Amino acid sequence: MRKKILLTILTVVFLLAGILVGGSLYMIDYSLKPVNRGKDMQGSLEFMKGRYPHINTWLDSIQQCGALRDTFIVASDGIKLHAFYAKASHPTSRTAIIVHGYTDNAIRMFHIGYLYNQTMDYNILLPDLRYTGLSEGDAIQMGWLDRKDVMQWIDTAPTLFGDSLKAVVHGISMGAATTMMTSGEDLPHFIRCFVEDCGYTSVWDQFEKELKAQFGLPSFPLLYTASWFCKLKNGWSFQEASALKQIAQCAKPMLFIHGDKDDYVPTWMIYKLYEAKPEPKEMWIVPGADHATSYLLYPEKYTEKVKIFVDKYIP
Repeated sequence: MRKKILLTILTVVFLLAGILVGGSLYMIDYSLKPVNRGKDMQGSLEFMKGRYPHINTWLDSIQQCGALRDTFIVASDGIKLHAFYAKASHPTSRTAIIVHGYTDNAIRMFHIGYLYNQTMDYNILLPDLRYTGLSEGDAIQMGWLDRKDVMQWIDTAPTLFGDSLKAVVHGISMGAATTMMTSGEDLPHFIRCFVEDCGYTSVWDQFEKELKAQFGLPSFPLLYTASWFCKLKNGWSFQEASALKQIAQCAKPMLFIHGDKDDYVPTWMIYKLYEAKPEPKEMWIVPGADHATSYLLYPEKYTEKVKIFVDKYIP
């Protein structure tokens, strides 16, 4: 009788363990290897031209005259990474490094490229993060490994635009989280400030929110085991991938932007981030904006806010 009970218990334990392992691996693939619109370059271009028609003349112009160019680097782990770049209309040190969001690509940040290149006459550099656009990689890295790639792009910028740069790093959504994660690193002096638009506090917080919202599940135990498997597969855990911890180490200026109707990256996250960031810092809560739509709804106001902030640190 005891053997039967023990066998039953062991069977249940192994069954639950198998379900947990399978669920964890599914979560990693679901989150980090989604259907990736970021690989659809032509579709992304058509989307941007339809969504932001005011950028079309500028975009057609820099494409036709060859001002919009491709460049590649090789990351420290051998992954080949791609970026678009364009110089200002005249030689200048003012430069913007622009970082895209989850399942997006560099093309889907052309509206921010327009803001800096056309409106403010900046050089612009727009990387494709791993697993997107023309960059290699077998999974999205949620900003944590991407911060190292962005740092490599920062080091590459002087070879594209000349020495004595003065640069801002501007990201949206996952790109904003990447920007904040990058901001806590030891960066060259020419990085003067940052703009983060609707970034999350940490990968753990974002996945915990999505696990509950999409599947009605608590963080324990699935998020813990999935984080462990992510560490094995990708070299980082959900807990360590924290924008919140990184910005606490950032002494350079940062502008925080977030829509007050954002329920994808919940608006409450900006308040925690803003509190953690040392001065100097500024915040703009955008009325009526949901996730990553602040520029779409208020392009002129968005441009004005960014320009006023950046001009303080990049004259």
